[in-house]
Amino acid sequence: MLAQFYLPTVGGEERHVHDLSVALVARGYDVVLATLWHEGKPEFEIDEGVRIYRVRGSMQRIALLFSEKGRQHSPPFPDPEVLRSLRRIIEHERPDIVHAHNWMVHSFTPLKAWSRAKLVVTLHDSSLVCPQKRYMYHEAVCSGPSLAKCLSCAAHHYGVAKGVPTTLANWVAQRGERHVVDMFLPVSQAIAEVTQLDTHTTPYRVIPNFVANDIGQLHETEETPLLTLPQGGYLLFVGDVRRDKGVEVLLHAYAGLDTALPLVLIGRLVQDFTQQMPPNVSILPSLPHSAIMQAWSRCTIALVPSIWLEAFGIVAIEAMAMGRPLIASRIGGLSDIVVDGETGLLVPPAEPLALREAMRTLLADVALRTRMGEAARERVNAFREDMIVPRIEQVYRELVQK
Repeated sequence: MLAQFYLPTVGGEERHVHDLSVALVARGYDVVLATLWHEGKPEFEIDEGVRIYRVRGSMQRIALLFSEKGRQHSPPFPDPEVLRSLRRIIEHERPDIVHAHNWMVHSFTPLKAWSRAKLVVTLHDSSLVCPQKRYMYHEAVCSGPSLAKCLSCAAHHYGVAKGVPTTLANWVAQRGERHVVDMFLPVSQAIAEVTQLDTHTTPYRVIPNFVANDIGQLHETEETPLLTLPQGGYLLFVGDVRRDKGVEVLLHAYAGLDTALPLVLIGRLVQDFTQQMPPNVSILPSLPHSAIMQAWSRCTIALVPSIWLEAFGIVAIEAMAMGRPLIASRIGGLSDIVVDGETGLLVPPAEPLALREAMRTLLADVALRTRMGEAARERVNAFREDMIVPRIEQVYRELVQK
């Protein structure tokens, strides 16, 4: 496995890499993970059966370029020190499959022919074609990449000093990547489309992220974080509190909603978010995963109002697993998850009036909420570990046999 981040850094991509690695160990595979070293972590350890190598990169020494507070990122080109470290790891471990999950793949591609390993890349976002990885152009979903457009957009997003080299490097690297990757695994049909896999006749299979087999079962959690939740029903959003997650749209929709139910936002308050909160809205900091699942189980309606191209939307799966009816934007991978009118409601992104009307519809109909919640719980079965991991194993087997 190649991934720039690993636990304790927690996001959808990091959780997928961890859960897949542990699941493969349980199925009898030898799993080695190479990830970037971060302060306070050992350079090598074995955790849950996964052999973890943490490697240092040249770009980690240039903090202004590929880093943010507490985290260093892989660049969209080979990092010399990471490449050398990967060569040593491959000489020692002799992998049959290298499964990459982000731009760290570029430090392996020069080694691919020498290693004789097959290369699988899971696309968790649009970074194959989009240097800012979000497929947004001036706060709207991009209509498609072009070099001039990407240069302008990345310069605006990152600043010229980082945006221009990032775009040029990614523009060149993605062409080479398409030629050396044996199989791309986009996590949704939307990601397959925006990364133009069909256009380039690139081998791929859409394989979504997965959740634990026991996802719908509540586990013991410390009660203290839950004491701040409202007693009784509430509307719930979980995720970074930022514009592209649709929080401004949600607040606008909620402000005009005639309901006594409070709106709860659980997540990290991001700097680009400055909107004032309407009455009856509370923001709670990020909670442990077990506490979040408890929060989903107690809410009345789950909300995922993203305005950016969500690659998948694991948070939607978790809400549905707790039997909650879901209102989500009809965008990206969310359309692969939510069956409109059955497991929840899909609304156009960035349209607060449509979102408000959907909330009114569910709040007014207890029977509909119950029926959708039950259907949502059933829908989650398609995304459980026992359904998804065998599909990834099948890809491995086919490639090794070639």
